[in-house]
Formats: sequence, C-alpha cells, structure tokens
Amino acid sequence: MVILRVLLVAPSLRFVGGQSAQAARLREDLSATPGLEVGILHVDPTLGGVFARLQRIRFLRTIINSVAYLIALIRTVPKYDVVHAYSASYWSFLLAPVPALVVGRLFGKRTILNYHSGEAPDHLARWGWHARPLARLASLIVVPSPWLAEVFERFELPAYVIQNSLDLRALPYRRRLQLRPRFLSNRSFEAHYNVRGVLDAFAVVQAVHPDAMMTVAGDGPLRHSLEAHATSLGLQHVRFVGACDRATMYRLYDEADVLLNGSLIDNLPLTLIEAFAAGLPVVTSDAGGIPLMLGNGAYGTMVAAGDATALGQAVLALLSDSPRASRLAESARDAAFREYTWDAVRTRWLWAYGVADMPQQARPAHTREQPE
Repeated sequence: MVILRVLLVAPSLRFVGGQSAQAARLREDLSATPGLEVGILHVDPTLGGVFARLQRIRFLRTIINSVAYLIALIRTVPKYDVVHAYSASYWSFLLAPVPALVVGRLFGKRTILNYHSGEAPDHLARWGWHARPLARLASLIVVPSPWLAEVFERFELPAYVIQNSLDLRALPYRRRLQLRPRFLSNRSFEAHYNVRGVLDAFAVVQAVHPDAMMTVAGDGPLRHSLEAHATSLGLQHVRFVGACDRATMYRLYDEADVLLNGSLIDNLPLTLIEAFAAGLPVVTSDAGGIPLMLGNGAYGTMVAAGDATALGQAVLALLSDSPRASRLAESARDAAFREYTWDAVRTRWLWAYGVADMPQQARPAHTREQPE
C-alpha cells in the first residue's frame, strides 16, 4: 500500500553531475522502500519536433525549456505529496528549484529544497535579497554537509544535514601498499573545479617522476583550454578520457594510486567519497566543506586552495611514505561506509518527508524541533 508519493525534481543524466547522479541514486533507494512511490521530473526536458530544433539555439533554449518545465510541473505536482527539488546556485537556483517550490506551495504540497552548491556563500550574500525569501518557500531546507548548514545558518536559514549516499560496495577496492605515480582527476571542466591547477601540480610531480601518469576524467566548457595547457606544460603520459559512465569510472578508480583534486569552491565532492571507498588515497585542496569530509586530515592530505605547487609537493611527500598513505586510505574507507551509505541516511530522508521521527544527526545547530 502506498502511504507517500515523492516527486524528485532534478537535472537528467544527459549532463552527468553531482545533482543528477544523487537524484538517480536516491530514486533507486527510495523505490525499494515499502510504502513509497517515487517519481522524477527533469528540469532539462527533452522535446521533439520543431521544439527540439529550437532547443539548439542558445538563448531560445532557456525560454523553451523553462516553459516546458513549468507546464510539466503543473501537470505532475498534483499527483504527489512531497516535492523534493535539487538546487545549485545563481540562475540555476531561479530556473530549477524555485518554480518547483512555487508550484508545490500552490498545490499545498510539502516542499524540500535540497541545496548542493559550494557557491552558496557568494550566492546568498550577493543574491540574498531574493534568494533567501525564495528559499523560505521550502517546508524544509536540506544540505549534504555540516559546512553548508553553517553557511545557511549565517543567513538565518535553518538547514538540516542529510549526507549524499552512494552504492559504495559496487566500487572495486584495492589496498595500495606501495604507491605508484598513477594519478586520477575526476571533476567537471569548470573554472571553480580548477583542473588547470591539478595539471600544474602534476607538472611538479613529473619533474621528479618522469614516468608519472595522469588520467583526467570529465568534460565541460574548458576542455580545449585544459588540453592546450597540458601541452604547453610539456606534460607526458596525460590522457583526457571525457565524461565516463559508471562502469568506466569505477575501472579508472581501480587503476589509479592517488586521486588529485584542486577545486577552488566546493561542498561535498562525490568523487572524494568514491575514492575513499575504492581505497584510493586523496590529495586535495581545502575548499569549502572538504576539510570536514577529510576529518581535518585524518582521511587524506590537504593543501590551501589555489596553491598548485603545494598540491604537487604534497603528492611527492605521499609517494615517499606509502605506509602513511595506506593508513589514511583505510581510515577514509571506514568513514565512507559509516557516513555515506543508504543505511546511514534512510531514516533522515523518511523524517524529511514526514513519515519518521527526527534523527539527532539531522538537527541544525540552533533550532526548533520540527520545521514548519
């Protein structure tokens, strides 16, 4: 018997990213929960006929997508009890979750704003005059990290922590008892993820280890400039493999011996969690919520965001101390299975949807017992 109908509103997997992957994963887990009926509505609809041709025109695409999305919301939301909208920052916030929150409120539904972006501090500071009242349309604000909850707290927006969950047992696990200079980067090619800085760090490493190899997974608007930068640095043994499906990505984790991340702005990168589960030591910047993810250094090595030389030197230090790398990786794997699995977050989501008691771990720092 169905006791609750939940509608997830999120980007489609046509453009692989953290929100789309998390929505797909959550739908799969929730669908296996007795009493729940789960649907998904994509904010980037695929249209046919003449509209498909018009979607290829840059500015017209935004208008057409927005109208089609709004119509789909009006048709779909009345069939559900809870509207769970995934959110990034800036214009994406206005175009994707806000219409879902408005339509949900109009139809008297429980609405959840699930905010994921590490750009929240700037978004809420510069766009706060409208972002904050619009966020309050949600019955509940959920974020995946304590760091992001603290950001929302500063702007008087109570936010509740429910971490991302992944199928970590599907990842191949390997202990790296003796590190090889085999590196992996897995981030979208956007400026704030700073893959350019990872290439600069790899240049520092390759000056000492000429046989070092780097696999760069991902895609985005900076791909050509990143490939050109790798060439200008004279890097050898670097391969750009594009956006990868899950099976290919799992194989790349298994092949590598160190994961590199140089992001300038971040929240709770899924690639770090997957690396933890795969036994892959992590060397990363300290952007956003990453220090809390890494237990302030208990689960990996961190350097100041934007310092590519320090990132490269940290890699060299780790390569020379395989026992330390192994200890960090083992601690990180334990933390991943403790914090980022469906078993760890299931009750929290059921509480968020209004069908379970509030777990202690989901409480914000300051708050009332239940959201309005």
